[in-house]
Amino acid sequence: MLFDKKGLDNQTLLNLYSNMLKPRLIEEKMLILLRQGKVSKWFSGIGQEAISVGVTMALKNDEYILPMHRNLGVFTTRDIPLNRLFGQWQGKASGFTKGRDRSFHFGTQDYHIVGMISHLGPQLGVADGIALANILNNKNEVTAVFTGEGGTSEGDFHEALNVASVWQLPVIFCIENNGYGLSTPTSEQYHCKDLADRGKGYGMEAFVLDGNDIIEVYTKVKKLAESIRKRPRPILIEFKTFRMRGHEEASGTKYVPEKLMAEWELKDPLISFKNYLLKEKVLTPEKDQALTIKIKEEIDVALEQANAEQPIIPDRSVELSDVYKTFEYQHIESNSKAEEIRFIDAISQGLKQSMQQHKNLVIMGQDIAEYGGVFKITEGFVKEFGKERVRNTPICESAIVEAAMGLSIAGIKSVVEMQFADFVSSGFNPIVNYLAKSHYRWNQNADVVVRMPCGGGVAAGPFHSQTNEAWFTKTPGLKVVYPAFPYDAKGLLATAINDPNPVLYFEHKALYRSIRQEVPIDYFTIPFGKASLIKEGKDVTIITYGSGVHWALETLANNEDIKADLIDLRTLQPLDTESIYNSVKKTGRAIIVQEDSLFGGIASDISALIMEDCFEFLDAPVKRVASMETPIPFINQLEQQYLAKGRFEEELKNLIAY
Repeated sequence: MLFDKKGLDNQTLLNLYSNMLKPRLIEEKMLILLRQGKVSKWFSGIGQEAISVGVTMALKNDEYILPMHRNLGVFTTRDIPLNRLFGQWQGKASGFTKGRDRSFHFGTQDYHIVGMISHLGPQLGVADGIALANILNNKNEVTAVFTGEGGTSEGDFHEALNVASVWQLPVIFCIENNGYGLSTPTSEQYHCKDLADRGKGYGMEAFVLDGNDIIEVYTKVKKLAESIRKRPRPILIEFKTFRMRGHEEASGTKYVPEKLMAEWELKDPLISFKNYLLKEKVLTPEKDQALTIKIKEEIDVALEQANAEQPIIPDRSVELSDVYKTFEYQHIESNSKAEEIRFIDAISQGLKQSMQQHKNLVIMGQDIAEYGGVFKITEGFVKEFGKERVRNTPICESAIVEAAMGLSIAGIKSVVEMQFADFVSSGFNPIVNYLAKSHYRWNQNADVVVRMPCGGGVAAGPFHSQTNEAWFTKTPGLKVVYPAFPYDAKGLLATAINDPNPVLYFEHKALYRSIRQEVPIDYFTIPFGKASLIKEGKDVTIITYGSGVHWALETLANNEDIKADLIDLRTLQPLDTESIYNSVKKTGRAIIVQEDSLFGGIASDISALIMEDCFEFLDAPVKRVASMETPIPFINQLEQQYLAKGRFEEELKNLIAY
């Protein structure tokens, strides 16, 4: 390889070499430990060190980098203590995930590094969010995010690039094109000449660099980063390199032609650069040997520290307490006068007043700015809060959820509106795998509320009428709110935004303009995990939420002889089991109503809890009432047949008569 010094001083050249040598020596040690069974898995970045080191040295230490599993050089160049890295890989408490995740699946705010998840793509949108925070906070900073050539086929890649381009976010998207996605060669991964060409489609500058030339990587990225700090915009860089070892060590490299392997071995970024420095007399054999000995000694000492650390002792309370970030709920009563408003007005008021309470709160969604959203909940918000905080988004649910996560990493709250709850499926992965798991994995909370206009009764068909809360109540790390009245809708939304954890906030469309209630004009909060006892009676306990509450009220109004405890759950996660148990123990009968189809819904879990904890108090089997086991249909007569409302009264009477 031919190197061009490009005006770099000798000390910088030596720093570049030293920072590449360190991860190489660590990797060589790790391969030995892997063969000895002392680590369980290893994803090698041998042959790709120039990219990690060059990019990291080109950025400032307080600028975020989002690396992949072949970017050990990012972590070592940021001077993370090696004993903590070894502890991470051994599943020790000194690591960054307390043994809960492996290899490079972690982040650290102390070093401004945000690690990957195995789904690869979501970190690209997270980088957008961090970069957006830089814009909002008037920071002239750059965010760099890595992906492999295989990851560029994921939808997240395209969504993230589009959002970054539309919003002109200061992100450097780094593609490490190392020839293979596991065993699949690039010829079977994409059909363009260079992946950098995709930048043209998103209106951004794009470059192809020799990823094995440390000087080219460092100087070019440094120049681009300086330019982006002055004029924020995204840039795409494709680094051409090669993976000299298997996708992970167990997979080997038998699928790689020997000739190709030999060609790239000659381009080894560390060896080539070392020979260049020796030739230029910037480095001497004696200096090189001394540096190698010093790094190896550092590795050995750190390994001794990690090995001496005791294995983690499982503790159920510790595990459970780390699923969510601690939330110190502050109860705020409103002493203002109340006015009768609709359900939809309560949500709009709650959101607006939260925007006034939290100056760092950003709301994002399709058509929510000047248009005010398809339901007009954010109408007029742009005039009061501006387009920086009330942001129209492209149609890319995944990237926007990811951007919300990035905002949280940078200390900014956000509310994401799904135009319809049905569309959350397009953003499902980052919600259940990123937002939900981040605090448990590496102590990073997701301060995100996802608003979910949901439900039937409006003849909108299979793609605009689902009530899909069960997708999320199953996922540890998420909170799920589902109000039935304007008062609860406003107070619970305020609490959801105050809560530093990810909250799925369901709002039933059929209630938007049909339900009215006296609601305090000023800001107030309602605690999570506290059900509302709407009616009291001795005959039966009715447990429900959302539209089911109104079905139950209508049924009881038509059957005045039935005296029931009617429990409106209000929040599904956390669930107020105490109120449920106290009521069931009093009445001896329980019926649970949900709008969702029956199998796998929240009613099934509540039924199981009652059977397990209140069995001896029951005078009849627990009854579940839910909608049909079909997608929700469009035409009115089919929708009415589908919904649980039409069967509830009969099932209630049957239960009482049991």
